[in-house]
Amino acid sequence: MPEHKIPFTTQKTYSTLNELSENTEYIWFVCHGIGYLSRYFINYFDGLNPKKHFIIAPQAPSKYYQDKQYKYVGASWLTREETALEMENIQAYFDAIYQKEIDHHINKKLIILGYSQGVSVAMRWLAKSNIYCDKLLIHSGGIPEELIAKDFEGFQFKPYLIYGKADPYINTERAEKEFMKAKALFGDRLEVLPFEGKHVVSREVINTFN
Repeated sequence: MPEHKIPFTTQKTYSTLNELSENTEYIWFVCHGIGYLSRYFINYFDGLNPKKHFIIAPQAPSKYYQDKQYKYVGASWLTREETALEMENIQAYFDAIYQKEIDHHINKKLIILGYSQGVSVAMRWLAKSNIYCDKLLIHSGGIPEELIAKDFEGFQFKPYLIYGKADPYINTERAEKEFMKAKALFGDRLEVLPFEGKHVVSREVINTFN
């Protein structure tokens, strides 16, 4: 049976942490992993100096119940179904947040972080949107296969590859594969930051950017 596309107007929420003021030095745009809600994920960044750091956490669009009691709600960014189309919608959503919260603050430095599944949407957005960022944090997630070095030509940001040494999803082979992909994209600019831990958000690593 044929499938059809139709555009329509919708609304999405996102979460913020701390106040954006003249004292703010860094704006963070942080994309959570599968199963999170942005209002909980953003708490991983509460160790950053609130006067210097303003955090924005967009909310993945596809919410679902995580348990049979319908008590816990999580969310997902993308699946293999209509990936390109869904990414177009996410990009429009991210662009709208950027224009509202970030675009006119040219004196602030932007840090983009993707954690786990959030890596894919963060990196695709950065590759396709005409935005400037100071740092890109690739945390415990897979780099999209279609991205190539040309997608990031002209960018001067500092990229970091972050993963837990005991992450069950990132064995030695997977870690080497992601390192080689990141190296192909960013060359010698890449810095690798492994930490002692499993598949978790590393507050310790995040707080090194304080």
